[in-house]
Amino acid sequence: MPQPLAVDPTLADFYQLIWWMVLLKVGIVFAFLLVTTILMIWFERRVIGRMQNRPGPNRAGPFGLLQPVADALKLPLKEDIIPTTVDKLVFIVAPVIAGGMAFIAFAIIPWGPEVSIFHHQTPLQVADLPVAVLLVLATSSVGVYGIVLAGWSSRGPYSILGALRSTAQVISYEIAMGLSFVAVFLDAGSLSTTGIVNAQAHYWYGWVLAPSFIIYLVTMVGETNRIPFDLPEGEGEIVAGHMTEYSSMKFAMFFLAEYINMTTVSALAATLFLGGWRAPWPLTIIGPAVNSGWWPVLWFLIKVFVLLFCYVWLRGTLPRTRYDQLMALGWKILIPFSIIWLLLVATVRALRADNRSPVVYVVAAVVLILFVLLISFWDIGYQKYLARIAPDEAVVAEDEDEWDYDAEGELVRVEKPAIEPRFPVPPLDLPHYHGLEDGVAAGAVRGDASDATKEVTGAGS
Repeated sequence: MPQPLAVDPTLADFYQLIWWMVLLKVGIVFAFLLVTTILMIWFERRVIGRMQNRPGPNRAGPFGLLQPVADALKLPLKEDIIPTTVDKLVFIVAPVIAGGMAFIAFAIIPWGPEVSIFHHQTPLQVADLPVAVLLVLATSSVGVYGIVLAGWSSRGPYSILGALRSTAQVISYEIAMGLSFVAVFLDAGSLSTTGIVNAQAHYWYGWVLAPSFIIYLVTMVGETNRIPFDLPEGEGEIVAGHMTEYSSMKFAMFFLAEYINMTTVSALAATLFLGGWRAPWPLTIIGPAVNSGWWPVLWFLIKVFVLLFCYVWLRGTLPRTRYDQLMALGWKILIPFSIIWLLLVATVRALRADNRSPVVYVVAAVVLILFVLLISFWDIGYQKYLARIAPDEAVVAEDEDEWDYDAEGELVRVEKPAIEPRFPVPPLDLPHYHGLEDGVAAGAVRGDASDATKEVTGAGS
């Protein structure tokens, strides 16, 4: 007997759920997030290893598949150290807040249509609300309290700096993220994730609202503190930031929260902009059967893991940005552009509604003027940046001629380059970089410089 086609779920489908069905779906989501975290740890190390022309983990199990399992067993067995100067209660509660909020946010993500589970029709989603998307913003905001409290309770300079950086970063990028959501709300006419997925039955918002999608992709990297925006835990500057004083399972909770947040924001991107659990275009030619039963779960997982691969791709490709660049991107580019794009979307919707009110045309003209001013502002800022990094012509004119001795001991003029490097580095071919200077000196005392070179550099051995 052929399986009947699934009906798109609505908010009413969540009002009469059986209690054991809710617990079952909560357990499935919990297990999925844990398994995804374990898989992502292995996948990230293997992919970056391939990018850097090295094997990655390959000793524990076939292809290193048991390496994340070994790491998960290692963390609880490490000594749980609590420094004597910390605020112990807040120090213990902070990782619990960060990890708990990460799990809660995934509850409103739909990963399939209505299906039959033990002869009960139920949507593949833990819960839905009329303002479900705002729950993700709320949980991410509360999750930052875990980072802030961890830095404050540690009472160390590196931890406090990491907490302050995280606070400023989340405030900056959460504003742009929220503005990217509003365009979706206007087009879908709903803040419910179920309603947004249903509104993408004919086209995805990733194409129609491409600027909002691009802004969200940037902000989701900033929200999860991942490279190139991992300033709150920059090991080259502040050791590990808010996690500096943590060890054992408390450290594992922060680590777990980071990877679960990556999965959540990737799933939210698939829900809001990539059609949710709906099949991509070539498969829809087959018919509505591809969006029925359990097949949509497969399409949803493919979208999520493609976005997670982009996280790994960024980590293996881009360096960490400076903090002023991070803040400038959020406040000077993403937020102004999001506001003007949002006004443009609202104006287009008003014009499509055939509203002949002159107010609509006045607003449209204002939006165009603001867009031109924004482009001019960016151009002026870029010109100032070029002027700032350009060499001072007066200084170059004074020191136009430089002199140095050549190999024969004669004084010759050395021409300076037109533009000096912004951050000059010493030449790496000097003798002391290869250990020759000390070796030659030691060899000169013994009367044998070649032996000293062999001892220092290992040449001839």
